[in-house]
Amino acid sequence: MFIDTHTHLYAKQFDDDRAEMIQRAIDQGVETFFLPNIDVVSIPGMLKLEEDYPNQCYAMMGLHPCSVDADFESQLNIIKEHFDQRRYAAVGEIGIDLYWEKKYYEQQVIAFKEQINWAIEADIPIVIHCRDATKEVLEVLTACKHERLRGIFHCFGGSVDEAKAIIEHGFLLGIGGVLTFKKSGLDQTLKEIDLDHIVLETDSPYLAPTPYRGKRNESAYVRIVAEKLAEVKGMPLDEIGQKTSENARKIFQIDQKMV
Repeated sequence: MFIDTHTHLYAKQFDDDRAEMIQRAIDQGVETFFLPNIDVVSIPGMLKLEEDYPNQCYAMMGLHPCSVDADFESQLNIIKEHFDQRRYAAVGEIGIDLYWEKKYYEQQVIAFKEQINWAIEADIPIVIHCRDATKEVLEVLTACKHERLRGIFHCFGGSVDEAKAIIEHGFLLGIGGVLTFKKSGLDQTLKEIDLDHIVLETDSPYLAPTPYRGKRNESAYVRIVAEKLAEVKGMPLDEIGQKTSENARKIFQIDQKMV
């Protein structure tokens, strides 16, 4: 019924119970998982999961903006070598993060644009990480405008105007645990956004939904996000699951028979 379009199942937080955690998700109807890469260190664990769960886990390839520093090109070169060896579900997660610091902003933009070009050339989507940088990310998307440029704006939590701007660029909104936070305001925003533009995610092990906020997140909780979205949209849960999963399959070009 559900697809978790953004989950770090390879994270060390799951080392003690990874198989059980994945089974809990499957038991909750979450049978497909898209794995965003972080840096060169995260690649082996991510690919191992894809190998262990070939019909359920789909890897992305990319360099997270928080891993961009003065020497980012060396990491990017290694990641590009992996990218060139096979087809990935997406280039991700990539983007701009100005929450922690702005020291490497220019490097983040360079890395972001280069990886967007990989996706355009390969004709696959990108998955965007954006924190305190919506304006800057939209500027890059405008500069890189291309008929093949598409993807998911991961962890969306903005206004209706921001949502519409992102959608106009050909992107879906990745909706996760933030929707369940009382003061997020995301529920009001999503009342104005058609379900055609939404996919579900957890960002496990981060950003657990209420009532698990502050604890380890896991993919089973995507159902909690779906339940909240059903409440916000006034729609049956199975319709939320069906439509958001359809959106995910379409953007990632995953045939329904494979899911």
